[in-house]
Amino acid sequence: MIGSLVDWLFRNRQTGEITVAQFPNAALWVFIVTVVLRWVVPTGTAIRTVVDGIGMAALAWWALDELIRGVNPWRRLLGLAGCVVVCAGLVSLLR
Repeated sequence: MIGSLVDWLFRNRQTGEITVAQFPNAALWVFIVTVVLRWVVPTGTAIRTVVDGIGMAALAWWALDELIRGVNPWRRLLGLAGCVVVCAGLVSLLR
């Protein structure tokens, strides 16, 4: 039973291979760059606000792409989790 659950969850519907993670696409690379920039750019500045906005948009792009076009249920769940993080981030930005 566990084997069939793992197979269903991680089996790539296009290639038939097991897919847990993939090389980051452009949206995820942009998000990763903004995470690094957050370590350098001071909080409370206009540049930081722009970096945060770009990061949130890139994460939303990646999450929606995974949610809609993920190659297996695991990737779609990751996309859903990303959407939750984006929504929480937007709520905190709007406060």
